[in-house]
Amino acid sequence: MNLLGLALSEQWTEVDQLTDAAAVQEAELSMKRRLGASEESLVNSQSNLAVTYGRLGRYEQALSMQRDAYSGSLGLYGEENGICLMRGSNLANTLWQLNHFEEAASLLRNMIPVARRVVGESRDQTLRMRGIYAMVLYKNDTATLADNREAVTTLEDIVRIGQRALGGAHPLVELSKVELRDARAALRAREDGQEVKFV
Repeated sequence: MNLLGLALSEQWTEVDQLTDAAAVQEAELSMKRRLGASEESLVNSQSNLAVTYGRLGRYEQALSMQRDAYSGSLGLYGEENGICLMRGSNLANTLWQLNHFEEAASLLRNMIPVARRVVGESRDQTLRMRGIYAMVLYKNDTATLADNREAVTTLEDIVRIGQRALGGAHPLVELSKVELRDARAALRAREDGQEVKFV
């Protein structure tokens, strides 16, 4: 059943097909709970379902599952495990999507040093976390000048490291360049005393 749910969510991008994948994954999780599956199996199913919810834009449902999956992963593997880092990054991304900026920033401030130590400074997982952190800083309506400056500096660093490690055409580098442009514009606006709003 797990393979069917994963296959449906991985192979199809249409909303109806993703909805079908979510239904299969929900049934699988429910069955595992009834049968008393291991904590690791439950956490894996929650994480898979959260990804599908996110792809469907059902961020509130994804957030609940991701909180559980991340918490369970911390208990099972510890914070220095790659799976735990990935699930924490997914959680931070969903928090950002839902405008929970402070919570996302707090989570990422704890995770980024661990990711640097465990997977390295120039790995895309670390760079993605730092990119989410920069967006959380500068896209927050209550961002300070210091927040904006930190976001710009972080994105400049991501672009520099990403170009060297991943190549200039890598999607993460391209996205970081766009975010850097937007962060610089937000910084200029805030320096000029203008209100900055993101939709």
